[in-house]
Amino acid sequence: MSLRIIVTVKYVPDATGDRHFADDLTVDRDDVDGLLSELDEYAVEQALQVSENSDDDVEVTVLTVGPEDAKDALRKALSMGADKAIHVEDDDLHGTDAIGTSLVLAKAIEKAGYDLVISGMASTDGTMGVVPALLAERLGVPQVTLLSEVSVEDGTVKGRRDGDAASEQLEASLPAVVSVTDQSGEARYPSFKGIMAAKKKPVEAWDLSDLDLDAEDVGLEGSYTVVDSATERPARTAGTIVKDEGEGGKQLAEFLASQKFI
Repeated sequence: MSLRIIVTVKYVPDATGDRHFADDLTVDRDDVDGLLSELDEYAVEQALQVSENSDDDVEVTVLTVGPEDAKDALRKALSMGADKAIHVEDDDLHGTDAIGTSLVLAKAIEKAGYDLVISGMASTDGTMGVVPALLAERLGVPQVTLLSEVSVEDGTVKGRRDGDAASEQLEASLPAVVSVTDQSGEARYPSFKGIMAAKKKPVEAWDLSDLDLDAEDVGLEGSYTVVDSATERPARTAGTIVKDEGEGGKQLAEFLASQKFI
């Protein structure tokens, strides 16, 4: 028996970089370095653990939608141990929102064939956290989201969802979509052997025509959400220094009161 796992990953701007909007009010991805979303690394890790713990023949495919540089995210996942990758790239995808992205991903997943889809809980740039649920709806399969633990056995995916007051044990019949949190276990670091092996692993390139999608279905034109305006964060100003010459405590209290902290 074989098990086909697809892990959806995203190439995102480095959160430590100087991020800003382009003229069309989409995120300017050219002026900042990108990387595999950290939250998606947990999804890759869980897929690899399912593969390692399974008696079945498991194939792990990583899938991304993004510009040419998004191949770097795929290579990171491949160096961790994934078997192959699919890159959906098309100029008309620029500005696609979460709903449009879920459409492209669903079409690609259907084309590739799957038994289980694993996603991170959210991307580290948009942080919307809605794509796994949208994917499940589009694919017409069960969703089991925000898991801290994942396992697959006898055609069923099982997992634990940790809440503030309790933990739930959940399960769903395959095919299904699951998402995992950053509490699911530390993602492995690619070894040198893994990095070298990733260079030889297949990466398929698809565009909108391969998925039978039109330009008006995606991009800014097809988006349900749009940014109307954006203002840069104001520069940080110097703080107020209180010199303690016997009245420091009083001055500090007056300052806190003026800011309505006390």
